[in-house]
Amino acid sequence: MAEPVREELSALAAIFCGPREWELLSRSETDGTVFRIHTKAEGFSDVDIPLELVFHLPLNYPLCLPGISVNSEHLTRAQCVTVKEKLLEQAGHLLSGPMVHELVLWIQQNLGSVLTQSEAGRGSEKCALPTSTTVEDGLWMTLLYLDHMRAKTKYVKTVEKWASDLRLTGRLMFLGVPGSSENLQSRCGLKWKEMQRKND
Repeated sequence: MAEPVREELSALAAIFCGPREWELLSRSETDGTVFRIHTKAEGFSDVDIPLELVFHLPLNYPLCLPGISVNSEHLTRAQCVTVKEKLLEQAGHLLSGPMVHELVLWIQQNLGSVLTQSEAGRGSEKCALPTSTTVEDGLWMTLLYLDHMRAKTKYVKTVEKWASDLRLTGRLMFLGVPGSSENLQSRCGLKWKEMQRKND
C-alpha cells in the first residue's frame, strides 16, 4: 500500500473516531483496501439521514476512482444508486489526491440537493443508462439462496424490480428444476419474460 493511502486511512480513522463511525473491512496487497464510514447528511426538510458509505480503494488509487457503495434505511435503492453516481462524479474531479474525506464532506452538505434532483429527474427517466462516471470493478458475483418460495411469479417480479433499480444483470436460477434459469437484462430494459414463460 502506498504511503499517501496509508496516511489517508490513518487520517480518516482519526476523523471518524466515534462509535461505529469507521470500520476497516479488508486490506489486501492484491485487492486494495475496503472500509466503511457511518455518517449523517442533511436530507429533505433539514432532517439528518444516516448513511453507510463503503469505499474500496484499489491498488492504483488515487490515480483511479474508488469503488463506492451507499446504503441507508431512510433512502430507496434508486436514491442510493443516485447518491453513489453523484459521489463518483465528484470523485472524478478529485483524481490524483486523497479524496475520501472530501467526498464525505461533499455528500453531507449536498445530499438534499442530490435527492431533490433525483426526484425531479425520475419523471423523465425511462430506462436510460447513467451518464455519470462509473467504476469498472470487474466481475462481481453474488449468490442469494432462498430455500422456500411461496409464489415463484411474485418472487421473479421482485427480483426483476431490484435488478432494474440497481442496474444489475445476471442469472436467476431455480435449483431442483431441470433447465430452469432466467437472464436479468435490466441494464438495457430488456425483459426476460420469454424465458420466464418457458420455465413456468
